[in-house]
Amino acid sequence: MTTFVTSAEEAVATIQSGQNIWVHSMAASPVLLLQALAKHALDLQGLTVMQMHLEHAEALADPALYGRLRNRVFFASSSTRDLINNGLADYVPVFLSEIPRLLRQGYQSVDVALVQVSPPDRHGFCSLGVSVEVTRAACEVAKKIIAHINPNMPRSHGDSYLALSDIDVAFEQAADVIEHIPYPITPDMEAIGRQVAELVRDGDCLQLGIGGVPDAVLACLGDHRHLGIHTEMFSDGLLPLLESGVVDNSRKNIHTGKVVATFVMGTRKLYDFVDDNPLIRMLDVQHVNNIATIRKNRQMVSINSAIQVDLTGRCAPIPSAAGSTRGRRATGFCAGRATRGRRSLDHCAAQYGGGRHSVAHRAYFEPRRRCGNHSRPRGLHCHGVRGGALEGQIAG
Repeated sequence: MTTFVTSAEEAVATIQSGQNIWVHSMAASPVLLLQALAKHALDLQGLTVMQMHLEHAEALADPALYGRLRNRVFFASSSTRDLINNGLADYVPVFLSEIPRLLRQGYQSVDVALVQVSPPDRHGFCSLGVSVEVTRAACEVAKKIIAHINPNMPRSHGDSYLALSDIDVAFEQAADVIEHIPYPITPDMEAIGRQVAELVRDGDCLQLGIGGVPDAVLACLGDHRHLGIHTEMFSDGLLPLLESGVVDNSRKNIHTGKVVATFVMGTRKLYDFVDDNPLIRMLDVQHVNNIATIRKNRQMVSINSAIQVDLTGRCAPIPSAAGSTRGRRATGFCAGRATRGRRSLDHCAAQYGGGRHSVAHRAYFEPRRRCGNHSRPRGLHCHGVRGGALEGQIAG
């Protein structure tokens, strides 16, 4: 039975020394609970806070908490990157799709799950809203669930439902859901977007990241047809393609007709679109990012960002992921190799002196061209932009 309290401070008061705490992540980061936990932890010892990417979690990095609370990070954020680099937090390198398995099989225990959810519906079910990721699994195994019930949290469909009766302690308070304002699209990004869009075919199923370049790619896909989405996350850039019918998911082999993701992050317009929308399926990341799932969609295309790429196709990941991008990209590439019609695209923009240079490359795998037991890249295409003028193409 759920115990209702009036504040976040009361909600976290039952947390004890030595407990392992899982925190809801991304745009669903329960900021009020995190701030209350930081204060409560000053009287405790040996807390472990497990997390994906947290927003507005600076309170957990307070030097006063050293020795009392330690962050265990599966996906670094701005508030934990310095802690990791200085040995004050633990970074766990692991495929995102494998983390729920660690929890469900008991390799990582969870004493308390801190979540932010929508109010319950008439059947008594709250929703994890904009972020399901690993938190679905954490709620299944946690000994106690503490929830901030937020009337502004959208109700999403899929694996997001959480029975109110499963929540041990809850408080209700209206608060803005964390928003991510779209990056401005620069001329370099537009150039990359055009080049990448040329490599996307009608009927492709896309995996996309967040940022100006993915948005630029999406903005150039308006003349395509029957695109599908099976992705870890998406943002506002997808909305025009959904509204125009370019993305209809009709050619997908699984979850046909549905957009599949494990979290979303964007503006209130995006959250309102997701709210109670049966078109959007927010599913457990153990399913979404699993190669065995992804490979079932033919013409799967993975589009990700990098800060550097050489002519052999080796990429340096974006720094904001602090290494976590490698796991996501590796999943994308492996899934690309395992699906028919496979392609993996990485894009980057770099500055060289006074000129501009943008690179988009394609690395896709041809089943008939094999080296031993492994497929090898059929071609690598690099498109350069200097001073706004398109330059050549290098084929490998």
